[in-house]
Amino acid sequence: MSHSALSTSFCSALNEYTSVVKKLACGVLELIAAGLRIQPENIFSKLLMDVESDSVLRLNHYPPCSSGHGFNGSMTGFGEHTDPQIISVLRSNNTSGFQISLRDGSWVSVPPDQDSFFFNVGDSFQVLTNGRFQSVRHRVLANGLKSRISMIYFGGPPSKQRLAPLQLLMGEGEQSLYREFTWFEYKKSAYNSRLADNRLGRFQRQQLIA
Repeated sequence: MSHSALSTSFCSALNEYTSVVKKLACGVLELIAAGLRIQPENIFSKLLMDVESDSVLRLNHYPPCSSGHGFNGSMTGFGEHTDPQIISVLRSNNTSGFQISLRDGSWVSVPPDQDSFFFNVGDSFQVLTNGRFQSVRHRVLANGLKSRISMIYFGGPPSKQRLAPLQLLMGEGEQSLYREFTWFEYKKSAYNSRLADNRLGRFQRQQLIA
C-alpha cells in the first residue's frame, strides 16, 4: 500500500471513530438529562452535534520509562488538570497510568481496560449543571514497562456558545455559582493558565455571606 493510500485509510478510520464516539458521548449526555428530569433530553448533546461544535480527538503516546532512566513509579506523563470541555471520552490500551483525584485530594489509579470507555465530566458541564456534576481532576503517570497509548474525544460546544447554569435545573432560591461566558472566552482563559490551576475560579460569582 502506498504512503498516500495508507494516509487516506488512516484518516478515514479516525473520522469514523470520531463520529461513533461523538454519538456515544451524546447518548450519555441524554441519559444524564433524563436522570435530571429536564427537557428536551438533547439539551446537552445538541452542543456536541452542532456543526460548529469545537470538539477534537487527541492521540497520546507515553513511552515506557525504565529504571535506567530514573523511573521510580511516580514520573508524570501528563500533569494534573481538569478538561475544559463538556465531556471527554477516553480509551486506551491495556496499560496502567491513568489516575483521578478524590475529594480528599488523594489519587487513585483507574484499572486499565482496553475494552471500555471512560467518561470525564468537563468544566463546562460543571457550569451548565451549577456544580451538580463536577469536573474530574486527573493525571497520567509513566509506566515503567509498557507504552501507554490513549485516544480522547473532547466534546466541546461552539465557540460562540454562551455557558451559564441552566435555569431549568435551578431550585427555588438557588443562586448561580458562575457568571455567563462564551466557550471561546473560557477556552482562551484555560489555555493561558497553568495546567493544574483552578480554571473556573475566575468565572465564579462571589456569593453573599448571610
